[in-house]
Amino acid sequence: MAEQLKANMILDKNYQIAKVDDRIYGSFIEHLGRAVYGGIYEPEHPEADEQGFRKDVIDLVKELRVPIVRYPGGNMVSAYNWEDGVGPKKERPKRLELAWRTIETNEVGTNEFAEWAKKAGADVMMAVNLGTRGIDAARNLLEYTNHPEGTYWSELRRSHGYEQPHNIKTWCLGNEMDGPWQVGHKTAYEYGRIAQETGKAMKLVDPTIELVACGSSNTGMPTFPEYEATTLDIAYDQVDYISLHQYYGNYENDPANYLAKNMDMDHFIKTVISTCDYIKAKHRSKKTINLSFDEWNVWYHSKESDKQIEPWQVAPPQLEDHYNFEDALLVGSMLITFLQHADRVKMACMAQLVNVIAPIMTENNGRSWKQTIFYPYMHASVYGRGIALKPILSSPKYDSKEFTDVPYIDSAAVYNEEKDEVTLFMVNKHLEESITVTSDVRSFEEYRLLEHTVLEHDDLKAVNTAAEQAVQPHKEGTSTLDNGILEARLPKTSWNVIRLKKA
Repeated sequence: MAEQLKANMILDKNYQIAKVDDRIYGSFIEHLGRAVYGGIYEPEHPEADEQGFRKDVIDLVKELRVPIVRYPGGNMVSAYNWEDGVGPKKERPKRLELAWRTIETNEVGTNEFAEWAKKAGADVMMAVNLGTRGIDAARNLLEYTNHPEGTYWSELRRSHGYEQPHNIKTWCLGNEMDGPWQVGHKTAYEYGRIAQETGKAMKLVDPTIELVACGSSNTGMPTFPEYEATTLDIAYDQVDYISLHQYYGNYENDPANYLAKNMDMDHFIKTVISTCDYIKAKHRSKKTINLSFDEWNVWYHSKESDKQIEPWQVAPPQLEDHYNFEDALLVGSMLITFLQHADRVKMACMAQLVNVIAPIMTENNGRSWKQTIFYPYMHASVYGRGIALKPILSSPKYDSKEFTDVPYIDSAAVYNEEKDEVTLFMVNKHLEESITVTSDVRSFEEYRLLEHTVLEHDDLKAVNTAAEQAVQPHKEGTSTLDNGILEARLPKTSWNVIRLKKA
């Protein structure tokens, strides 16, 4: 019989990384597929409220405690005229939406989305069009949303029934401008200049806002990380964050390699931090640029079926990945990676929130349900608020096709001083064996074991549907806490949430 695999960890309340910015648990709604129409908005649905928003969806978003939602895109924003989505609905134009080749009805626009976000308990991260438009459209939209009254755009908002400003404080300067697929794609120099000048104008309108500049669309871009370096070299004084985007897939059906892909994310984050700090040194600046990982998820299941969708439909079922259990494990490891970099990753948006590569799925005029990835996202958002700690972990390792020295255990911990709680998040990536983790937690005196939640399933390909939630967490994890030593058995291929609380 093989010897039981073991790992050791020291967790000390003084080994602190940083306070976790709640916005790392953000998400994203783009005018794409059924994210808006049939997702958050479906006036004919029995659960629709007086504004047409699905209350069942709002309840699920509240369960996730989503703090901020990026809107309205995404690729879609690069040819979007925001003025089409305000004012009387019957007067709004239908447009060809070029990014996803659909018909945009503009029934939902800036004001409606701000109202929905308020109902869902989230702030708005607004993106401006720097593809086909620029400084004027951006400053006007900001004046429309944030200026109290007495000017053309603020009075126009008031005439549309919104007397109080929306006070949107986080703004993205375009989207994926490094990508040749983007309408209005720009070189790093071209983008750096328009980001600089647009940012300058926007901060004259409202100096209290924070601005996110576009970084690379993924680590495989030929211009990475030069795009970040050039953009920041030009726009450093105007912007506050640089964006990162990354999606992963298991195209080769190699679970061991797939579950190691958060190591690529870790490398991506470290490279962008280095690039930001190089430009900071070059400028002799005292300002630190932080990271907004404002698109991340698993995305690969729907790519073939999307090719069959006829263009120029209204809200067709695009990018509807049906996530399986192994996807939830990788999502858990990606969330752990954010917590490990809480000192610099201050915002992150799971892309997206409803129907489109999303934790929440709906049927038109029907049910809503939780995908497998809902659970690690929800656990991290609910219990991962406080101070990120740095666990000192000694884990057995493995090699995969793309990665060497992959720890079988990924771990992060968050200390909530106000509640006298500490939560450990751990993923066991071993495909066949449970691993016992022995943790020294003696710095948390008089703490007791509150619960050990586990997400596990014998079938890595198990999925959730409207009819059956095959993949759900249970609270029967095997852990003991005695004299400051926590011993936890992590089942094979499992996501684990272990909570301790002061007695």
